[in-house]
Amino acid sequence: MSYWEIAIERASTNTLNSYRRVMENYPYLKDLAIKVRKAKEEVLKNLDYYIDLTLKSVEKTGGKGYYVNNAEEAREVIGKIVGKGKLVVMGKSMVAYEVGLRKYLESIGNEVYETDLGEFLIQLADEPPSHIIGPAIHMTKERVEQLLREKVNKNIKENASHEELANVAREFLYEKFIKANVGITGANAVAADTGSIVLVENEGNIRKTTVLPPVHIAITGIDKILPTLELAIAEALVQSGFNGLYPPTYINVTSGPSSTGDIELHRVSPAQGPKEFHLVLLDNGRKEAAKDDVLWEALLCVRCGQCHFHCPVYRVLDGKWGDPPYSGPMGAMWSYVVYKDPLPATLCTHSGGCKEVCPMEINIPRVLDYIKWKYNRKSS
Repeated sequence: MSYWEIAIERASTNTLNSYRRVMENYPYLKDLAIKVRKAKEEVLKNLDYYIDLTLKSVEKTGGKGYYVNNAEEAREVIGKIVGKGKLVVMGKSMVAYEVGLRKYLESIGNEVYETDLGEFLIQLADEPPSHIIGPAIHMTKERVEQLLREKVNKNIKENASHEELANVAREFLYEKFIKANVGITGANAVAADTGSIVLVENEGNIRKTTVLPPVHIAITGIDKILPTLELAIAEALVQSGFNGLYPPTYINVTSGPSSTGDIELHRVSPAQGPKEFHLVLLDNGRKEAAKDDVLWEALLCVRCGQCHFHCPVYRVLDGKWGDPPYSGPMGAMWSYVVYKDPLPATLCTHSGGCKEVCPMEINIPRVLDYIKWKYNRKSS
């Protein structure tokens, strides 16, 4: 077996056990998921209204909001905010990867580091992610040890433990957090009524990325908008729960730049944290998909990644299914939404496991069959 096969098999076993345990112990997550789906449907039916409301809400909290049509516009907007010669730390963001942000910022003269352990390993190896939650799950512990020894610390001992390997990355990145000029994150959800972004994590790297640098930039898709902050937090809980990593260690809510009301309860900004907050909302095919009678369902995805491990195709292909960063069954849908690539959908065997575990009850097999039909009709 290749190290990819071994790693995917280990990860599948671990996450399936965690998923079953979470569903048994926290049954309310299923009720929350139903509530979140209804809210996301509301937004998708009125996208322009909620985009406008979100941007206005961001401005009210002292931040700056931007709507961009495609990847090129996203890179341009963020490139202007960051400038050149900066040290940039990034929290895991599928949308940042979608638009090629890290490599673009590097190309214009910035030093950029992924701070999520999985994304950091992917950056060191210059490999594509294999899963939307665990981007480096295709790497065995042995492969990680070799990679860190080659790229970070040549003195790592043989057969180092998981904890020791994680600490090597922790020590290396700590200095980057302290010196960073800009922090860039994604968003698990965005609240239209407050302009807040919600981020769920376990490592603590996102929390550092959002509060230590003087400038915080968040980039996410318009599909992540929820009507209220309450519902945005609910989506983060659902995403974490159905991924099997529950309860999450951290849930971060950011509403504009840092502020304080400690002098006469008069709120002013900035305080100890960032003095600037920027939210970039990306379309990149999402509006077009929202208008499609079948494809719109793909936009309900909360990125829990559970569909991957209940899919025989994903496991047989060792995670190499879809256009990075979008992999697995959801990735086959999203490869078509944002890259207009129908080929990943043609590999679906319609086992139906993805639909059974999806918290949003997306009929993924039907969406993929629809993409196949469109592809075959165009090809004939």
